[in-house]
Amino acid sequence: MAADSPIRSCKICILFVILLVMATATILTSAESNSRNVRHHLKRLNKPPVKTIKSPDGDIIDCVDIAHQPAFDHALVKNHTIQMRPSFRPEGVVSGESDAVSAVKESRSVSQLWHLNGRCQEGTIPIRRTKRNDILRASSIERFGKKNKESSPTNPRLRPTQPGQNYSNGHEYAAVYEEGGTYFGAKARINVWRPEIQQDNEFSLAQIWIVSGTSGADIETVEVGWLVFLFINFISISLLSIIFHLCIFIFLSYSKYIKQTGFVQTNSKVALGATIYPLSGYGGSQYDITPLVWKDPGDGNWWLQIGDQVLGYWPFSLFSHLKDSATMIEWGGEIVDSKTSGQHTATGMGSGHFPREGFGKASYFRNIQIVDGFNKLMEPAQLATFTSQSSCYDIRTDHGRAWKTYFYYGGPGRSPSCP
Repeated sequence: MAADSPIRSCKICILFVILLVMATATILTSAESNSRNVRHHLKRLNKPPVKTIKSPDGDIIDCVDIAHQPAFDHALVKNHTIQMRPSFRPEGVVSGESDAVSAVKESRSVSQLWHLNGRCQEGTIPIRRTKRNDILRASSIERFGKKNKESSPTNPRLRPTQPGQNYSNGHEYAAVYEEGGTYFGAKARINVWRPEIQQDNEFSLAQIWIVSGTSGADIETVEVGWLVFLFINFISISLLSIIFHLCIFIFLSYSKYIKQTGFVQTNSKVALGATIYPLSGYGGSQYDITPLVWKDPGDGNWWLQIGDQVLGYWPFSLFSHLKDSATMIEWGGEIVDSKTSGQHTATGMGSGHFPREGFGKASYFRNIQIVDGFNKLMEPAQLATFTSQSSCYDIRTDHGRAWKTYFYYGGPGRSPSCP
């Protein structure tokens, strides 16, 4: 029997090697298949450019023929005739919005970083090129560019059952909202900051939600604002760079960015998803963006304008509930808390400082307006506030001569009051 032992050991060794080779082959085959899928996805997303511009932050901006943009990959937008301008724009602005604000509360508009190295010509639209690492950040190729469509501050399906608990989807909010009427758009000036992000599966944003439908799977939203996330670029096994990416973004229900939404862009100057600058500084200069979303009573499309630039529209054919109007408007901040090691995230919202610190230190939304049934910009009649955990992220509303309806919001996340 002793003589059989080396033979048995040899057989076991050979079997182990065979299993190891088979497992390695399976892993390599799976990796190659995933790599092919990523390449195929990138080829579908990135359209052939007329011109390419490299941004100082490393982004590639492709100037794509307006007729070949990704919107037309959407089944409901195929064979769509592009409308280059809205039939109607909302009437009126908040009195004093364009007035010179006192130096104590002066704020300026932002630009985009890629403009330093060039512009796209008329007849094309600028699109931030999707890279391999962008897709690999998602949990799967299928999930790339998608957001939970139930992610809304006032969605009762996701609200915690007890105060101090997280939303069931790990998101937290500090927001104001108006409901009970029929709404055809919204506007605000949104202070731009770069809050700290703890890890790459979290983000922080400030946005406007245009909402319709019942809670849950039936809800439809159009969302626009700024978003900050961590981009980790693995240069080698021992070297990586961590980049905070701050950009203008759009959502349609559960889909993120222009590549997924059927959004038809008509503007050659603004690239959705590309870095914006300059940023507000603590105790220093303040910068903001001014999104306006409205339903055109002439063509029925939902149009988007940032500052004085009309970017494009979501065709009415994309919608069920929003085909008619919105039932709620929300303005505010949102973060994701992954609860690492059982602790609250240190990802900041807004400036990363609480509202009580005020201008130049806390982040704000100012000159908040809704579009009514007469296509007029109006102040909201009665705002309600909502915070998921005020000890982590809070909100304070007010009204003033120049800023009219406004609020400060945000916070640092994990702190002695938010363990």
